[in-house]
Amino acid sequence: MTDTIENPMLDKIFLKARTHYNWTDKPVDDALLQQVYDMAKMGPTAANSHPLRIVFVKTPEGKAKLKPCLAPGNVDKTMAAPVTAIFAHDLEFYEQLPKLLPHVDARSWYKGKPGSDETAFRNGSLEAGYFMLAARALGLDCGPMSGFDNAALDKAFFDGTSLRSNFICNLGYGDYDKLYPRSPRPDFADFCKIV
Repeated sequence: MTDTIENPMLDKIFLKARTHYNWTDKPVDDALLQQVYDMAKMGPTAANSHPLRIVFVKTPEGKAKLKPCLAPGNVDKTMAAPVTAIFAHDLEFYEQLPKLLPHVDARSWYKGKPGSDETAFRNGSLEAGYFMLAARALGLDCGPMSGFDNAALDKAFFDGTSLRSNFICNLGYGDYDKLYPRSPRPDFADFCKIV
C-alpha cells in the first residue's frame, strides 16, 4: 500500500478537524454509528483482540444516567450533544479470541496472566482513536473528554460486568461558529527524537 490520501480527506480527518463543544440539533442516525464502527474495527489490535466496547448514549433515559457522572464543566455540552460514546474496554476480551484469532490458542496468552488488563486498556484506547478518525471521515464531529467519574459511570452502565470505562466522546455535527481559535501544537523537535 503506497498510495496516499488526498489533501481534502487529510483536512477532514486531521488538519482542519476540530474538537467540538457546541452542537447543532441535527440528529445522528444509528446506521451512521454502525458504519463508523464497521470502518474503525478494521484498525489493528494486538492478537486481533478488539477489547473496545461502546455504549452510545442518545435517549433521555441514557442521558439522565450519564449526567451525574460528569464533571460540572462537561454537563451542558454533553447533554446538548446528539450522541455520547462511552468508550470502554473488556477486561475479559480474551474470551472472544477463539472467534477473532482462531488459528492459535491466543486466549491462553491472556487469561489469568499479568498484563492482560493493560492489553485491554491499550488496545481499547487504540480502537477508540480509530473510531474518532472514522467518525470524522464519515462526516461527524467529535468532542472527546475525560472529565467524568469513572467509578460512578462504571456502576451506572457496567455494574456486574468485566467492562471498564476509558473516556467519553460527544458525537454529532458541531457548531463551527462557536469554535475557539485552534490551540498551538508542539513541534516535532520538541516532542520527538530519532535514535
